[in-house]
Amino acid sequence: MGSFGIHREEHPAADGLVPTHRSPILGRVNQDLVRRMVEASELHGDFVLSSGATSTVYFDKFRFLTRPDLLDQVAAEVTRLLAPTTELLGAPEGAAMLLVAAVSLRAGLPVTIVRKQAKEYGTQAQVEGEVRTGAITTLLEDVSTTGHQVRRAAEVLTDAGADVRRIVLAIDRGGADHLRAAGYDVEAVAVLRPKE
Repeated sequence: MGSFGIHREEHPAADGLVPTHRSPILGRVNQDLVRRMVEASELHGDFVLSSGATSTVYFDKFRFLTRPDLLDQVAAEVTRLLAPTTELLGAPEGAAMLLVAAVSLRAGLPVTIVRKQAKEYGTQAQVEGEVRTGAITTLLEDVSTTGHQVRRAAEVLTDAGADVRRIVLAIDRGGADHLRAAGYDVEAVAVLRPKE
């Protein structure tokens, strides 16, 4: 077992699925996909996370978001986790834009991107893409440790008129807890937390 509680078994469960914290409606996560995401992205060393915290384990999201086979499978899992009746997908500016594009192609849904700050030229927009007032929106993020960046994106989208119903994380390293505490419905493809 790795430092994040992921079994690296040669022979996964017969159906390749394991129960998760999700409600019975959302079903079970594909443990083989989670194992492959971890194998592709888990690095060991001394790292400073975007939150400023340090870690000896780092998940390099680009190692699964830039592989067509893994990106497609992660997008399929994320698509299963979208809020019911989602009309719009959103993502914060950055690597999550790769994921939201793949999910958009699978789900046939339009996309909006939230910039870290309004651009200083052209339209001077912070939100790119059309946001219809009241649009039921699912916001996507690649890896979340604190939830700060995706929470800020959710707040900006809400101010722009979107109805952010759910946030879906490809990898939850702790951000989901902070987002849930702020009142958001959160799901994740993989929950990878350091052992206490």
